[in-house]
Amino acid sequence: MSDVLERFLRYVQVDSPSDPDHMDVTPSTPCQHEMARVLGEDLRAIGCQDVVVDEHAYVTGTLPASPGAEGLPALMLCAHIDASPDAPAHGVRPHLVRYEGGPLVAGVVDGEPVQTTPEQVPDLERFVGQDIVCTDGTTLLSADDKAGVAEIMALLARLSAHPELPHPTIKAAFVPDEEIGHGAGLLDVEALGARWGYTVDGEALGEFNYECFSASEATVRVRGVMVHPGSAKNVMVNAITVAAEFQQMIPAAERPEHTEGREGFYHPTDIEGTASEVTLTYILRDFDADAFARREKCLRDVAAFLNARYGEGTVTVTVREQYRNMAERLRGMDFLVDHALAANREVGIDPVVVPARGGTDGAQLTFRGLPCPNIATGGYNAHSVREFIPVSSLEVTVDLLERLVARFAVPQDESQGA
Repeated sequence: MSDVLERFLRYVQVDSPSDPDHMDVTPSTPCQHEMARVLGEDLRAIGCQDVVVDEHAYVTGTLPASPGAEGLPALMLCAHIDASPDAPAHGVRPHLVRYEGGPLVAGVVDGEPVQTTPEQVPDLERFVGQDIVCTDGTTLLSADDKAGVAEIMALLARLSAHPELPHPTIKAAFVPDEEIGHGAGLLDVEALGARWGYTVDGEALGEFNYECFSASEATVRVRGVMVHPGSAKNVMVNAITVAAEFQQMIPAAERPEHTEGREGFYHPTDIEGTASEVTLTYILRDFDADAFARREKCLRDVAAFLNARYGEGTVTVTVREQYRNMAERLRGMDFLVDHALAANREVGIDPVVVPARGGTDGAQLTFRGLPCPNIATGGYNAHSVREFIPVSSLEVTVDLLERLVARFAVPQDESQGA
């Protein structure tokens, strides 16, 4: 069993889902402290220096540079330790499936196979005859992002055992609560001391992200006017009715289920309330800054229209920015993209630049002054009980990271692309 596979199988069995209902504390779940503790011990065992596991379950450590690269800027590698709350994530039981074609069956639950077909994931045909890590079908796998954690750890172990392999000082950073939007928010970037970095939190091998959605969360509150329904004519304002009107006025073609590629969307995620008061929650996403601003304006325009109909203050919209498209701050740093694409090619992968239809810790870090594109892990079907990752993808990603860090063992031309 390869080092990266052993680590991955061990890490996924440590419960660490995040919880959006406890966003007022970091980490949002106590179990993430256990995952952080395990990683701290592993970093020390590898031989990393300055290992810190803090009270918020952030884990950092330093691997010294190879001979001759000591004076070069440090490079950060980052992954998140939490599993998604979108599917059951406690008691993950990973196992290897020898894939021989057809549906990939993770397990059987209540007499029904939990499976992925080649029609759903065309890449499956590339893995015929290979071992694939799946769960038993009752939980997700948490390859998002424990695959990234294991791949970074395996790289650090390899470089520690072979210090002659070229690399700058490497700063490892493992962060909690990425899946609920916190992620690297409390990471002390200044203390970390890296000039550039990469998150390892993507999907299929070869995919590379240096741009992502800009993202906001909008809270829409509808306040009704309640009277006895027997005498409600021309008096009652039913908050449920107004909320339904609000949703119907949002462009139907711009919902997630109708968009792809660089298309943004409006996504209602939650609704609660009564005829007296209703709260709707939306997430807004777009790659283009002007289009993103228009989405926020659209919600406010709909609110203004309904207020004119039902009375001022009936509908209020509050928008909270979550993250911005990291491409806005990566202009002029082409070498970060070029190195990642070249490292893919060096291990036999034909890379493709994909705009991330989501956010990464790199988006936060880039806007905080640490430029940070995103590398793939090799996983599929994230946030699902059908999640899987081929063993070969885990192993090749470690090789890719080795080639990538070697490119930072020489001075960088920071004027490239400026």
